[in-house]
Parts: sequence; C-alpha cells; structure tokens
Amino acid sequence: MNYRIIISILGRVLTIEAGLLLAPLAVALLYGESPWPFVWTIALTLAAGGGLLALGRKHQGSLRPREGFVSVTLSWVFISLFGALPFVFSGAIPNYISALFEIISGFTTTGASVLPEVESVPKGVLFWRSFSHFVGGMGVLVFMMAVLPTDDEHSMHLLRAEVPGPVKGKLTPKMRGTARTLYYIYIAMTLVEVVLLLFGGMSLFDALTTSFGTAGTGGFGVRNASIGAYNSAYVDVVVGVFMVAFGVNFNLYYIVLVKRSLKGLKSQELWGYLLVVAVATVTIALNIVHQYHGILQALRYSFFQVSSIITTTGFATADFNLWPSYSKALLVLLMLMGACAGSTGGGTKVARLVILGKTIWGEIRQLINPRSVVRVTLDGEKLEKGAVRNTMVYYMLYALFALGSFLLLSLEDYDLETTLTSVISCLSNIGPGLGLVGPTGNFSIWSAPSKLILSLCMLLGRLEIFPVLTLFVAGIRPRKKK
Repeated sequence: MNYRIIISILGRVLTIEAGLLLAPLAVALLYGESPWPFVWTIALTLAAGGGLLALGRKHQGSLRPREGFVSVTLSWVFISLFGALPFVFSGAIPNYISALFEIISGFTTTGASVLPEVESVPKGVLFWRSFSHFVGGMGVLVFMMAVLPTDDEHSMHLLRAEVPGPVKGKLTPKMRGTARTLYYIYIAMTLVEVVLLLFGGMSLFDALTTSFGTAGTGGFGVRNASIGAYNSAYVDVVVGVFMVAFGVNFNLYYIVLVKRSLKGLKSQELWGYLLVVAVATVTIALNIVHQYHGILQALRYSFFQVSSIITTTGFATADFNLWPSYSKALLVLLMLMGACAGSTGGGTKVARLVILGKTIWGEIRQLINPRSVVRVTLDGEKLEKGAVRNTMVYYMLYALFALGSFLLLSLEDYDLETTLTSVISCLSNIGPGLGLVGPTGNFSIWSAPSKLILSLCMLLGRLEIFPVLTLFVAGIRPRKKK
C-alpha cells in the first residue's frame, strides 16, 4: 500500500475544503454575522491539509485501484470531520456527533437533518450546509481533478471510486478533461435554476441554497416547511423539473450537448427512469386526489414528491406521512430504486434495476431452453460477466447492511416504520423517511451511537459500498502465483 500518495491526496482535499469554506465566510460577513466559526475552521483545515501534504510530498510510484478506493473513502471521512466544525463553533449544533451527522448528510447529499428548525440558524452556517450538497453532488475528488493537475492514471481510479453507478462510459480522452466537462454542465444547470427561481420571486440567498440542494439532489432547506414554505406552483414545477434533470446520467448530457449526438436519448436507463416518474406521479395523484382540490393540485404535489424521492433529493411540499398506504409504499420503493447511474442522485440506481431484470429474465429463458445462449445487454451492448456479478453482489451487500443497521437501530425501540425508513433513507441518501423522521420530523431522536451507524449508512450509500469496504481489506496482499 502506497501510504504517502494517499496522504498527499488527503492533504489536497483538505486544502480544497479550506478554500471552499471562504464562500460561507463571505456570506456570514455579508449578513453581519460572526466570521470566527469559519475562520477557526479554515485555519485548522489548512493546518491539517498542509501537514499531510508535507508528509506525502515525496511519494513515489503510481496510484493503484486499491489506493484509489481508500483515498476516496478517507477523503470523504476527513472533509466531514473538519466540515462539521462550523456547526459546533457557531453553536448551531453544539454536539459534535450531531454536527458530524449533519455534514455527512450534506456531503453525501442525503439531506437528513438533526435540526428541529432552521430559520434561526445563522445564514453563513445555512449556506455551508446547502453548499455541502453542491460540493458532494459531483464529488470532491472530481472537483479536485477539475482544478488541480492530476495524471490520467490517478484520475481514472479516483473517478471510478467516486462516480456512482454500475456503468461508466469514457467521455473524453483525458480524465481531467472529463471532470471539467462534467463540472461545466453541472454549474450551468445550477445557474439556470437560480435564474428561474429568482424570476419566481425567491431571494438570491434562497435561490442559491435551493439550487445547491437540487443540483446535489440533497434537500437541505432554509425554511422550516422546506419548499412548501413558498406555496408557489411555479417554484414547485421549476424545482421538480430540475430534480428530475439532475437525476439523469451526466454521460448522456455530454453525448447530447458536447458531442451533439442523439445517441444519448436512446438510453434504456433514461426511458425506464422517466417512465417510472410518469407512472408513479399519475397513480399517486389518483390515490391522493380526495385530499386535495382537484386532480391538477394532486398532480402538482404528486409530481414534486415523486421527483424528490426518486432522485433522493428530499425536498417536501406536502406531509406525505398523511397520504394513503399505496402512495407511501410506492415512495419507499422509489427510495430503494433511486436515480440514474452517473447522476448526482442516490439509491441503488435504475441501471442496476434494468440489469437485474434482464438477468432474471435471461435465467428464466435458459431454464425453459437450456441450450439457449443468454446475453445480458444494455443499450444494445453486451455486458461483461463482471458487471452483472458486481450488480448482484451490490444488491446483496445493500440488503445485508440495511438489515444489520435496522437491527441495531431497533434497540432504541422506536416504531417499525420510523426505524426501517431511517435506514433506507440514509443508505439511499434520501433525507426524510416516514413516521418520526418524516417530512415534518427530523433525525435528532436518535442517540449518538445510532447517528454514527446512520452516518456510516450515508457514506456507504454515496460511495456505493465497495470503496468503503476496501478500508478493511486494502492491506491484504494478493496471493502470489506459484
């Protein structure tokens, strides 16, 4: 294991985080708030980052896959450990474990919060809270590759570990160019949403923080009633459409916008994703229409919540805890499925569900006709057995971690609905669940040990399990051939 190169990467990441903290510092100064929570955090983060860079500056050799996975996992842990400090120093969340839960929820774009109300929290802290969604949406390592010199071999292993989903197309010949292209698209989409929300009457602060939450599909709001506080059909539609847009595989945006090819529009995952959104929106609207003033209002609330849950954003315009059982059950299924691979959304990803469905269908066909040759394809291309196996193993690991976390949280003796959806919400990076952690509740009910378990679930969900597991097996040496 090349520890020096890992230490060097961690130093770079912390240095970048210190730079990013200048943005909420400026917001705090603009609103006449105390800058010291951010000043002290920046100083400590820079000191730690500089020390790590000094320790790792003489690293030799290349970054291998296992170093890439370990670097990504530790980077997310380190940015969270330091990113929690402004909450503690400002007094917004005095307990460090709770503050750590909040910032991990931010960086992993989960949106699960321990704050009972947010409107009294300082603007600078609220900005940092929402900005963490924007940073974590595309990934802090992807940002690092976009702005700092990184060779292609290093970039390949880091991008592979941080970009979610089972299928990753090669976008450009240079991985650093890929990261920059992704960020250009990401920033452009965010700015468009900011402008549209300003036209809808939002303040600049609200438009920015809402757009950060939408872009990262995170869902931290700056109003106690989330997006429902604006009580605007225009805002609901704009945010809902952009949530769906950020849940699309960014590879497809590159193909259509940069390569000017319509091939990206033929993606089976894309059409499966849009079909699920449409069917879920219509059926839930029909199920809840009796609770609202007509089908149009029901469609408005249904579309927003379906968009929010399937993309794992977590914004809310209605208390879906009060919806009928069918609607709540369908939302839980959407939590598990999530958005597209290569998007900023969480969940198990639509691509994996497509692969799973085709694999099951192939097995059934082979049982009927044992001599038939079954090939699992995606968008007309045959998938390697490794990709199919990876999908099956991922689902098994997801289920094991979900069950294990569920059993541990059950020791606190909350109701089944609250406990189960807390785990699913964090493991799928959604935010609100049902019961006591629903859209009108929060995660402050959980004890410190349970918050740490749920924090681990959020990291497992964002990094899709395998990179985190490498921390425990990275030291195992491959067996030499005799």
